[in-house]
Amino acid sequence: MKLVKPSVEIISLCQNPLETIEAAGRTCYKSENRAGPGTAPEFCNRILHDYKHESVIEHSAMTVRFVCDRGVSHELVRHRLAAYSQESTRYCNYTKGKFEGQVSVIEPKELDGNPEARRWWNIGVKAAEEAYQNMIKFGAPPEIARDVLPTVTKTEVVMTANFREWRHVFSMRCHKSAHPRIRSLMLELLKLVKIEVPVMFDDLWEQYGEKKND
Repeated sequence: MKLVKPSVEIISLCQNPLETIEAAGRTCYKSENRAGPGTAPEFCNRILHDYKHESVIEHSAMTVRFVCDRGVSHELVRHRLAAYSQESTRYCNYTKGKFEGQVSVIEPKELDGNPEARRWWNIGVKAAEEAYQNMIKFGAPPEIARDVLPTVTKTEVVMTANFREWRHVFSMRCHKSAHPRIRSLMLELLKLVKIEVPVMFDDLWEQYGEKKND
């Protein structure tokens, strides 16, 4: 059994996102002549907060890789206006060398300070790993052996969505009522993206940032 820390990584952002949004938005108002160096942030701020013309910010895209447990991944893919690619437990055989012959699970930081609960957690995941490995050993294909893998099994999900959808995702998954694991990942991503794309996500960081909403 291998313990893995959850993580998030921005793989790509659309080129010049604010300028792209400005170009699309000014088409609506036929104000292209007012675009110039440095005008995009102010225009995007008005579009987002004054005009509430959020369809314009769909002319954007961000692709993100999440390393998380499969429970978190099930919550991610509920956001339907996005594209997903996920590590397959059907085609990945965790007894093979590239997986170091073991099942990877997400470290349960939520059990820090609760040694008895953590002991039972260890018993459960180790038993599941042993069952998986023995099923493979006795001829079960990975797609059947995966039946015994726990929800905390590590997975990787690549998610692509436009900025409007990302704003929706952040508003749901950064809230204090969200599951603590997905909330932690989304707050980390929000911190990254509000630097990469100012204006688009600043207000959400102010609302849900590290010391807010607890």
